[in-house]
Amino acid sequence: MSETFHAMWRSLRPLGRSAASGGYRRYAWTDADADCRLWFRMQAEARRLDVETDRNGNQWAWLGDPTAGDAVVTGSHLDSVPDGGAFDGPLGVVSSFAALDELRARGASFKRPLAIVNFGDEEGARFGLACVGSRLTAGRLTKEQAYELRDGDGVGLPQAMEAAGYDPEAIGPDPERLARIGAFVELHVEQGRALDLSGDAIGVASSIWPHGRWRYDFAGEANHAGTTRLVDRRDPMLTYAETVLAARREAELAGAVATFGKIAVEPNGVNAIPSLVRGWLDARAADQEALDAVVAGVETAARDYADRHGIDLTVVRESFTPVVDFSHALRDELSRILSDSAAGTPGPSGKVPVLGTGAGHDAGILSESIPTAMLFVRNPTGVSHSPAEFAAEDDCLAGVRALADVLEELACR
Repeated sequence: MSETFHAMWRSLRPLGRSAASGGYRRYAWTDADADCRLWFRMQAEARRLDVETDRNGNQWAWLGDPTAGDAVVTGSHLDSVPDGGAFDGPLGVVSSFAALDELRARGASFKRPLAIVNFGDEEGARFGLACVGSRLTAGRLTKEQAYELRDGDGVGLPQAMEAAGYDPEAIGPDPERLARIGAFVELHVEQGRALDLSGDAIGVASSIWPHGRWRYDFAGEANHAGTTRLVDRRDPMLTYAETVLAARREAELAGAVATFGKIAVEPNGVNAIPSLVRGWLDARAADQEALDAVVAGVETAARDYADRHGIDLTVVRESFTPVVDFSHALRDELSRILSDSAAGTPGPSGKVPVLGTGAGHDAGILSESIPTAMLFVRNPTGVSHSPAEFAAEDDCLAGVRALADVLEELACR
């Protein structure tokens, strides 16, 4: 199992990697995405699995009859954020294939169909909306809404899909497919340090915090940076900067997190006062009340600053995902399986940790339609969405064994 895991990791590692940063730029419907999709197909076919791509661009590798119903599905995604790390998403896909290898080595006999999935455009790095593939499948993103998505160059999602050889007319809800799935278990590197602090290699997810993205458009007046008096300026950058600081204050007060991580400036000249500053707010909290307080507080502060500086402000909510409480029955089943298995032997905490997360996942999107659960693998630094993202070899292999134990219990007994 260790050898096949490393062989897969080595073959996937170079795909879409930036030589300059060492991070990954695997954006939806690009050449790097196509390379990753080919990699997935090759791994599936090498294991004699039947591969299909659904109407929304998600890849499925099936063992058994996909129409039989009550299937057990595992997997994750292969795309990345800009200059992202190697583990976020790919660890779940590689571990799924490795877990199947482990089950075959054990001589497991499958009683339910099993599938490994690679969901498309999970990170939303190109079109600004996360989990596009699973949202479309679950009916949480309409075809009309998807057609409105544009990348930074103005290319629409339909044009990008068509250029990559896919039919954008086919996208939309796929209730028939979801009805055939009895459980979905996603393994993911932890995006935080809870497991490292508790001394455990593997954990089970309890919930995903409510979270969303808001676009702030600060419109001022372009002018010469060297000749315009400070008192005569309508500089939107000042209002944007004050809003960034307000987001930090509001998050601290609510025990939440809020980040302006992306910005676009027009005309974007060194010696020009901007006419427009566009910033994207990412806000997340443990509950809806706290998130609402943060979002309202940031917008109130931004409008106050804008009024004082003569700036026109527009705020648009681009995406939102409510709190996700994973299926208690499936979550508890995973905890029981891991408590009884060697792979899930409790660490210093004395039990398999069950923890919440502020990161969104395809499992969260699908949770309203089918029973879903997640396994987390320890991240010793807590760093994610960065080339420094990391998980130790022993922990990765423990994750494979844990996933194999879960799949064996769910699909073979």
